[in-house]
Amino acid sequence: MQQIDPNVGEGYTTRVLQGAEKLKAMLRDLSKPLRTVLRWQLLATAALMLVAGIWAGAHGALSALLGGSVSVCSGLAAAGVASLGKAESAGEVLLFALGAEAVKIGLIVILLWLVLAMYQDAVVLAVIATFTVTVLIFAMAFFVREV
Repeated sequence: MQQIDPNVGEGYTTRVLQGAEKLKAMLRDLSKPLRTVLRWQLLATAALMLVAGIWAGAHGALSALLGGSVSVCSGLAAAGVASLGKAESAGEVLLFALGAEAVKIGLIVILLWLVLAMYQDAVVLAVIATFTVTVLIFAMAFFVREV
């Protein structure tokens, strides 16, 4: 019987599935407020995609998706950076929080620039509106109780 090496032939699929498992484990490790806010962000993005799609067609819907994705991706990156820190004092907690915010802001700037520079048919109002709504939703994580 022939042994199948997971890195040969179907290696791409195997690597994708391993990446999906890592993502699933990372999302499971997020706190309840972050998971709740992520769910709200995704729902708001979907709703605004529908509105933008009706208003401006396919480019509007895609623009709304990209605007929401910028916020979701930057928020996940910030949460990942914050979770890496093993703070032992209030000062270290503050440093890790500031580092996570710096990563988030940097990613926001880069991703928004990429969306607006690379997507020639972007509906700027849909990008900015969806991005703004999802960023405001991310700020609500402070108000979600950990049970």
